[in-house]
Amino acid sequence: MSALARWCFRHRLLVVGIWAAVLVALAVPYATLGARYSDAFSLPGTESSKAQARLQASEPRQAGDSDQIVVHVRRDGSIRDTAVRQKVTSMLDRVAALPSVASVTSMYGPVGAPRISKDGRTAYATVTFDAQADRIPAADVTRVIDTAQAARDADLQVELGGQAISSAAEGEAQSTEVIGLVAAGIILFVAFGSLLGMLLPLLVAIAALGAGLLAVGLTSHVMTLGSDAPTVAALIGLGVGIDYALFIVTRHRTGLRTGLAPEQAAVRALDTSGRAVVFAGLTVVTALLGLLVLRIGPLSAMGISAATAVLATVIAAVTLLPALLGLFGGSLLTRRQRRALTARDTGTGHPPVNRQRHGTAQSRGRWAEQVERHRTWFAVAALLVVTVLSLPALSLRLGTSDAGNDPKGTTTRAAYDLLAQGFGAGSNGPLVLVAQLGAPSDRSALNRLVSAVRSTPGVASATAGPPAAATGLSVIDVVPTGAPQDEATSALLTHLRKDVVPAAERGSGLTVYVGGTTAASGDLAALLAGKLPLFLGVIVALGCLLLMVAFRSVLVPLTAAVMNLLASAASFGVVVAVFQWGWGSELLGLGKAGPVEAELPVIMLAILFGLSMDYQVFLVSRMHEEWEHTRDNHRAIRIGQAETGRLINAAALIMICVFTAFVFGGQRVIAEYGVGLAAAVAIDAFVLRTVLVPSLMHLLGRANWWLPAWLERILPRVSIEGAPSREPVPVVPVPARAARAERTTGLHRTGVATTASRPAVVPPPARPEPPLRQDSTPRAAKSVAVAYLWWFSLGLFGMHHFYLDRTGRGLLHLCTLGICGLGWLADAFTLPHQVRSANARIAQQDVAPRADVPALNDPVH
Repeated sequence: MSALARWCFRHRLLVVGIWAAVLVALAVPYATLGARYSDAFSLPGTESSKAQARLQASEPRQAGDSDQIVVHVRRDGSIRDTAVRQKVTSMLDRVAALPSVASVTSMYGPVGAPRISKDGRTAYATVTFDAQADRIPAADVTRVIDTAQAARDADLQVELGGQAISSAAEGEAQSTEVIGLVAAGIILFVAFGSLLGMLLPLLVAIAALGAGLLAVGLTSHVMTLGSDAPTVAALIGLGVGIDYALFIVTRHRTGLRTGLAPEQAAVRALDTSGRAVVFAGLTVVTALLGLLVLRIGPLSAMGISAATAVLATVIAAVTLLPALLGLFGGSLLTRRQRRALTARDTGTGHPPVNRQRHGTAQSRGRWAEQVERHRTWFAVAALLVVTVLSLPALSLRLGTSDAGNDPKGTTTRAAYDLLAQGFGAGSNGPLVLVAQLGAPSDRSALNRLVSAVRSTPGVASATAGPPAAATGLSVIDVVPTGAPQDEATSALLTHLRKDVVPAAERGSGLTVYVGGTTAASGDLAALLAGKLPLFLGVIVALGCLLLMVAFRSVLVPLTAAVMNLLASAASFGVVVAVFQWGWGSELLGLGKAGPVEAELPVIMLAILFGLSMDYQVFLVSRMHEEWEHTRDNHRAIRIGQAETGRLINAAALIMICVFTAFVFGGQRVIAEYGVGLAAAVAIDAFVLRTVLVPSLMHLLGRANWWLPAWLERILPRVSIEGAPSREPVPVVPVPARAARAERTTGLHRTGVATTASRPAVVPPPARPEPPLRQDSTPRAAKSVAVAYLWWFSLGLFGMHHFYLDRTGRGLLHLCTLGICGLGWLADAFTLPHQVRSANARIAQQDVAPRADVPALNDPVH
């Protein structure tokens, strides 16, 4: 990492130029081709997908999206009045002649009676398009809206509803990223006290986010990505991008304040915090790619898009950021800090003590001491808070929001309300029964089915179309009494599938599938609920393995996994209270209460496990460093908490502001992500990592760092914080070293810096380090074996997708994995030489005396 940082620092203009060229190279084809997002999805094997496939095969013109044109007479009168009938009929005839319209079923005629309300003032016609909503040209849907609403007058209200209408009428959601950037900028300015220090993380995050979103847009041409994918990618990429840059800039400023040259400070920052950023970023990417195990196209695509954005932020943090650090040099410090560096005290050789910083360190140290002293009470209090917030999650109900959650004033919300008032809430989400007759004699079974459905509790009406002469296919529209979001509608769907339909099919050749938008939503919720344990197990196991490798411990990864589950449960509780119970959803402009989106739990779990690992890495890495040096568990926890607390809090505040900004975009689904993630980060940073984690680690004692000997032998060694730097540092007189050693001793003892506790003492001699292994052959063989093992595993993963998905995405996976395989092949020739060279350098450096290195883990200044 130090070599990369040094190269980027010295070739800063070239690196900035490369990034500019990459952005242009991505922007040009994006401007030419645009994006091709699609919200269409299929759930192979589910009953709703079978119903849609049967319709598509037998009646392709009737398998398109079905929307409604709702008309309402405002004053005394009736839809059946001659003048109203002529105007509405003329309008429907014009709509039927428009492009992309397959048919229009009027409320007038032999089958139109159920489409007129009992009071005669409200009616609706069904517009069936020739394709699904995502494949209908927006211009054609707009023509339907304009043609229908042209019939409006003072007495006649015309509104439209449906999926295609909703997509065209609402347009693009409001962009709220600027709000998050402004809030993050304010926090950065307060943390750094420097305008340039504030701008640098924002510039890196914006550049990375731009590259990531452009790549996601171009990827939509080769795989199916939903319209929510770029928003979710922006939400995650922006939050982690600013945080990662914050971690590295903080370490760089610390190096500058200790008197290092800008290049030395940048190299040291990348070799310490940069390693942690790479590890944390790859952990987030791994958690997001865990969505692939669900084998559900839209969710897998969303995981890939979000992982792409996060990967772009990591690359920018370790390449673009050191280049920008080289451009700005020492200007990242405030004027007062630069004056303090130039006006060193002649008696001590170091800058005068910053009283404000000193007081902040004391407050952090006092809090760490309080947590250590009252660890049991703090742990109980934190668990109580998390438990209370998690209680609403016990009533979590998954589903899909409908037009009732659209903002007031839109035509889709008006159509929804008119249908609910005139026909009942269930008219907004009818169930579609697709009945296939095996023989003409099955008509009697079809009639029995229609009668049984009509008499089923919870059914408002059931209308059957005549069987097609060529295919023997009949479509039955079933209107429930409850809204599509209601739990009663879900119960009705289950009852029809398990009881009513099988009874009608028995003894006949009739085959019936229950489909429709409401049924598809229920199938998605059931499918995700069934696969949630597998997904949760995969990401928990991967997270524990990564932390076990990093910290050489069993309990630290297990503790992190439990903390992640607690944060997820508490965030789900907040989401349920706001969106399912309706506590404040109307105030946020997000509609009435309703079920939580079915895909929210798995996507939030993937994101939260990745983000929580970030905080765990930055907190425990400092504790682990102190533990390796002193073998004092309590002091390691106290110092780690004191020195990283402010940095984690600042990073958490930035993420909370970014996530909260997405709540005001007007989209309920994105708002659920924003509220859930903001709540999770707040709970994780200010309750779990600040109180519960250190309390539990104090209670566990030395067992925190226990690792079985057999596991120690087989786990690879990964250094997150990097090896201690051997670069030359500014020469410091001996008295200053003694004074600094005394302050360090005071910090170790109390968690804060102090010079008045006792007289200065001579620093103790450094602990002897274990001799380094000189034999490179076992290491080289082990590295090559691990490389080939990874290649083999990834190849099997790609072939698994190729043979089971049968959608062409496996080819993309195999291509990518093949390129990785070429890299692993090259490792077979380069790894032995690299290991031997590294060991030779280490052996030479061990002969030379080690330089005195100041502490590198100062928090934000």
